[in-house]
Amino acid sequence: MESILQRERQCFVCGRQGELDLHHTWHGHSNRKNADDYGLTVYLCRDCHSMIHDKPEGRAIDIQLKQFAQRRWEEEYGTREDFRRIFGKSEL
Repeated sequence: MESILQRERQCFVCGRQGELDLHHTWHGHSNRKNADDYGLTVYLCRDCHSMIHDKPEGRAIDIQLKQFAQRRWEEEYGTREDFRRIFGKSEL
């Protein structure tokens, strides 16, 4: 599914263009598929993608992305309780 979070093909964090990775804002085994199914994906450059997954300072950005994604999901699809049921938790 097309992203409901981003239309531009540039890094969602720093705006860089070029070689980009598709990042699932909600990752993990089943939530990666849920993120795909609901369009909760953004493009990230390799540096920002690596930072989010591998560095302590990336944790805050990861949480902000999850919160943004959850707000958009609630606008498009349902309630916070629905979100919790599907994704297993809420960041809001």
